[in-house]
Amino acid sequence: MIHCFPAILHPNELAAIQPKLQVASFVDGAASAGWSAREVKRNLQITAGMPEYEQMARIVREAFMRSGELQTALLPAAATAVLFNRYGQGMEYGPHVDSPIMGSMSNAVRSDIAITIFLSDPRSYDGGELSVLMNGANSQFKLEAGSAIAYPANTLHHVTPVTRGVRDAAIIWVQSQVRDPAQREILWDMENAKHSIFTREGKSPAFDLISKSRANLVRMWAVT
Repeated sequence: MIHCFPAILHPNELAAIQPKLQVASFVDGAASAGWSAREVKRNLQITAGMPEYEQMARIVREAFMRSGELQTALLPAAATAVLFNRYGQGMEYGPHVDSPIMGSMSNAVRSDIAITIFLSDPRSYDGGELSVLMNGANSQFKLEAGSAIAYPANTLHHVTPVTRGVRDAAIIWVQSQVRDPAQREILWDMENAKHSIFTREGKSPAFDLISKSRANLVRMWAVT
């Protein structure tokens, strides 16, 4: 499944991050790519450990943790550090699949889901769409600043060339408690059904049954 989440970052959080992006130190993004992805990755990323990075990463992590929708849809067990990347004019990231394991042996994260949080006003740049290939269909996304998209990290995806302006984004990879994306989709559908039944009937017998079934499926499928 591909999920889009509006306004993950509040306006005041965007206002705190965007000036820091203007003064942050960027390096060649190809340095963090695998040997084949390095051939098609042409972007910049912020050096971790810089004061600006730590402040921005804290804001993004807190926004990720407080989003009930993100937590329910993804069922995160672990997440990588936040990566900030930039695409200036002429930059792109060609078709690639994300590395299956992120981090080192002591803090390795299986990359089930990739999250892109858009940080630039989409009207301030041309191109730079996130393009995801799933089930033979290619879908492109260019969301409002502060909005997020979560998509399976095992898909072929790319960022189209930026032809005007600058595209900034924050990236997080998530290891889910439920590894199978089809199972996560079932759980997400059941959660939405729960809310629909509760809105219509309150805490009815039907609500209790679907709540029990969803909880027991999580117990059955969760990897701990």
